[in-house]
Amino acid sequence: MALKDFYAILGVPRTATQEEIRLRYRTLVRQYHPDLNKEASDNRIKELNEAYDTLGNEAKRARYDIEFLEEMRYRLLREEIRRRKEAARNKQKMTWKQGFSGFFRELKKEMR
Repeated sequence: MALKDFYAILGVPRTATQEEIRLRYRTLVRQYHPDLNKEASDNRIKELNEAYDTLGNEAKRARYDIEFLEEMRYRLLREEIRRRKEAARNKQKMTWKQGFSGFFRELKKEMR
């Protein structure tokens, strides 16, 4: 399951300080709180609370950052494997005769 990007939910950069995260969270909560804004979605408040719960705590934030980076690394590796398989599928293949004569040509080079 893909991790939610809590930094994007709060709209802060990954380099944000705890104070910046706290201020941004408070601003967004005031904006989306159902008691203050009748058109606001309850799901949005839940997302904001979840994001702040993780990013507002130094230990949870460090763990989240590591998990997020591992997930990104895994996605990039999967994409690279997919690209290489696609390239191998599209690569021109030798005929049996070309491979057979090429084998003997290389063998003769080694014998000299």
